[in-house]
Amino acid sequence: MKKTFTHSTHRHPCLPWAFLLPSLVGTCLFYLVPLLEIAMWSFSDARHSGFVMLDNYKSVLQNSAFRLAFKNTLCFLGVCLPLLLGLGLLLAWLLWLLLPHSRYVQPLLLLPPALPVAGIALTWKILFEDSGLLNGWFGQFGLSTVSFLKSDAVFGVLVATFIWKNLGYTLLIWMAGLGDIPNVLYEAAAIDGAGVWRAFWRITLPALLPSFGLAALFGIIGCFRVFREAWLLAGNYPPDSIYLLPHLLNNWFLALDMQRLSAAVMLVLSVFGSVTAAVRAAVALYRRHTDACKP
Repeated sequence: MKKTFTHSTHRHPCLPWAFLLPSLVGTCLFYLVPLLEIAMWSFSDARHSGFVMLDNYKSVLQNSAFRLAFKNTLCFLGVCLPLLLGLGLLLAWLLWLLLPHSRYVQPLLLLPPALPVAGIALTWKILFEDSGLLNGWFGQFGLSTVSFLKSDAVFGVLVATFIWKNLGYTLLIWMAGLGDIPNVLYEAAAIDGAGVWRAFWRITLPALLPSFGLAALFGIIGCFRVFREAWLLAGNYPPDSIYLLPHLLNNWFLALDMQRLSAAVMLVLSVFGSVTAAVRAAVALYRRHTDACKP
């Protein structure tokens, strides 16, 4: 005799929360509680015994090292993010056009992020040191050597390191977006006489808007997490061109300057949150506009 099992169609409302509870507890303990403590430190004095209002924030904003690090971080973000998104989109589109079976190539795109950061920095030092391979090639051709890691040229080295390491993730995001575009749209465009570039501007780019938001978010996060590469290339006090906010925060942490460190962290989080919200709002407005224009 067969046993039959009946499944209830009504799920208890607390069941999803029971599965989410471990993650919620971990998030509260390891993220929200420390963040609240940092916020309290940013408004307190050195003894953590009284509030000093906005004095710590004024001290941070008047600090020349913070202004330099903030300016360099914005410059790094302004250079790397367009390069990362633009180059990733171009390469993903070319792979999508030229390699119909590009899914077999996709695992190779994750090779640079999988490599140890120390190994990457060591390779870059071998290439760009004053006595490295690149300057050796310059000498063989009679060209003057360049101090890549001890001058403002280190900014370009850091940008190249960031692009090389993070391009694989961006490519995968773009290629996933390209795979979701129906081929019927391109077939209809070809019947109407649209070329490859016109189809790209009229069909591909608007359809990739959700992928753009995700790729931009990962790019912004990556720009704020470039400290390991910069530190391995040039140490705690690199040339001024790559003295970024992570360098400043690390140095203040080593000096146990918790008040200014906490205030700086809250300022950075505010800027990061504002940029992320602006990107999401722009994507939402554009999608609303395109939906309203549809017949």
